[in-house]
Amino acid sequence: MRVSFNEKLFYQFNALVLGLIALSCLLPIVHIAALSMSDPHYIVSGSVSFWPKGWSFDSYRLLIDGTRIMQSFLNSVVITVLGVGLSLAFTILAAYPLARTYMYGRRFFTLAIVFTMLFSGGMIPTYLVIKSLGLMNTYGAIWLPSLISTYYMLIMRTFFANIPGELEEAARMDGCGEFRYLIRIVLPLSLPVIATVALFYAVGYWNSFLSVLMYIQDTEKYNLAVLVQQMISSQSLLQEINNLPVGEQTAATPEGIKSAGIMIMVIPMLLIYPFLQRYFIQGVMIGAIKG
Repeated sequence: MRVSFNEKLFYQFNALVLGLIALSCLLPIVHIAALSMSDPHYIVSGSVSFWPKGWSFDSYRLLIDGTRIMQSFLNSVVITVLGVGLSLAFTILAAYPLARTYMYGRRFFTLAIVFTMLFSGGMIPTYLVIKSLGLMNTYGAIWLPSLISTYYMLIMRTFFANIPGELEEAARMDGCGEFRYLIRIVLPLSLPVIATVALFYAVGYWNSFLSVLMYIQDTEKYNLAVLVQQMISSQSLLQEINNLPVGEQTAATPEGIKSAGIMIMVIPMLLIYPFLQRYFIQGVMIGAIKG
């Protein structure tokens, strides 16, 4: 198919705009990474742009030795891993029945769930419910309100509903029960949508901030999002580094240490995405080729 001049111009303009948007998102991260790995002398002089100068990892070393960032990192891992597992399990168990046409009251339950997207109890009632359940200062207070996202559940329900009915008929003829059909047939075919929803849940749990501040009083249970925010907005955590030996206190600048904290928070999500990328591609290609 021949492409006209106007179409070529449109595609080039689109590529230029998308490229500028990508750079606007990428360059701040590159700059922060360069600051975190630069020598303090160059950071103070303001000569670091998008490439480290005088390579130095003292900011990371002092951050790890002088603050609670590793404990907060482990807390974030626990919140994210267990939270994603629980959310996926309950989202699948909610989406699968709603995708079955023979489920009694299917339309009513779907509308009732969609209703929660428009109206919610609010912050104060949610806080009172969490407190009455005895979940204060526990990670259950973070997992319970975020257990099922209505939007992600509807996406998964639509995906399940589009699985060919012939597969279910064949499975029933072979004596496959409901639960076994879900585990052995539906879930393997749904890896693209499961991986996508898992990534969205992971990003949400990893970046949990307000819920941790509201429900967690013990600072030892803070996650990375809260710790890094406190480190950026106040000097309390940076003062902990002053307890280190005098020779190590001048090995890094506050800007370098803050940049290192931001990178420690950002890198895990950046490393996870490449492993899930192929599932995104499969999700786009599903249904594109008809045999």
